[in-house]
Parts: sequence; C-alpha cells; structure tokens
Amino acid sequence: MECLMGMQFQDFVMVAADQTNARSIMVMKSDQKKYLELSDRLIMAVSGESGDTSQFAEYIQKNIQLYKMRNGYELSPAAAANFTRRNLADYLRSRTPYQVNLLLAGYDTATSTPELYQMDYLAAMIKAPYAAHGYGGFFTTTIMDRHYKPDMTKEQAYALMVECVKEVHKRLIINLPNFSVTVIDKDGVKDMDPITPQIVANSATSA
Repeated sequence: MECLMGMQFQDFVMVAADQTNARSIMVMKSDQKKYLELSDRLIMAVSGESGDTSQFAEYIQKNIQLYKMRNGYELSPAAAANFTRRNLADYLRSRTPYQVNLLLAGYDTATSTPELYQMDYLAAMIKAPYAAHGYGGFFTTTIMDRHYKPDMTKEQAYALMVECVKEVHKRLIINLPNFSVTVIDKDGVKDMDPITPQIVANSATSA
C-alpha cells in the first residue's frame, strides 16, 4: 500500500516516500513523515506495518547515535546498512519478526561518495543506483531504468522523481497523493518541496 523510491547520483542521494497513513479502508493522514535521520548524513525510509516501522526504525536510530557517543565518530552508510541488516535478520529468526521494508541512503565523508541500500523484510540487502519498495515500484522502476543517469543534477533528479510519482498517480489503483522528497549530500540532509498532485499537473502542462 506504500511506496518508497531512491536514486543515487555522483554527489547526492534523493529519496521520495509517500505520506499516506491508511488503515483498512480509511486514510488517517496525508502528511506523514516516513523516514528517520539516523545521523547528520544518513536517513532510513521505512514502509510496512505501522507499529513495526516505528519501533524498528527508532531502535536502529538510537543504537547508531549510541555508537557515535561511545566512539566519537559516526558509522558510515555501509556500516549502518550492515548493522541494520544484521538486526533485521536476527529478529527474523525470533518470535517477533519485523515486517519492514526500507531504503537506507547516506553520504560517506571518508570516500566522498553517496550510497543507497535497499533492504526488505527478509533482511535481503543490496547496494543499488536506484531502488523502490511497494506497489508503486512496479511502475517506477522501469522509468528509472530508462531515464536514470548518474551525473544528473538535483533539478533533473527531482524532475525524474516527479515523472515517477506521475506514473504512480496514473496507474496505481491506490491513492497516494503526496510524496516527501529528501536529498542527502556532503552538506547533510535537506528536504525538498513535496511532490503533490499540483506539482505533477504543473510538470505536465510545462512539458
């Protein structure tokens, strides 16, 4: 019922997440934030069971912050991704597995490279140039595969993300009107303008 999208470029990572919180046949809200900042240059976008997403994401966030307090430096995106995958795998083999799919995006200051990791509820992880979770991924992965270029600017990447959301609005039977968009680069985490039906309509008229 949810949709997460992420793309990694030469200097930054861009992540989009729908903002719909629905239960059964009712929409509770359309402005929910579905990502957590794990550190200054690292975020985790989550989808799945609402209770599981909150508990697991906050558990990972607090442990990564605890690591920084104990050691004086932050985990790299690769280390944080492997730590997250290990915890997800451990809980998968317990009586209380987490039904969580996530995208972990960050900027590694040691190597000056952005990184994007995709992980599902079975703790399968892959580092990818672009990725998607949820029903929206059935429609957006092909668009990213066709038009994605690693040297895109932030404006071009945002325009591509708008095209992906436009396809979700057009093809998906479930209504996901609003998407939050976040960029992670060497300067940290920055929110961009949300992609709303009005933004999609404006892009269609300008094209």
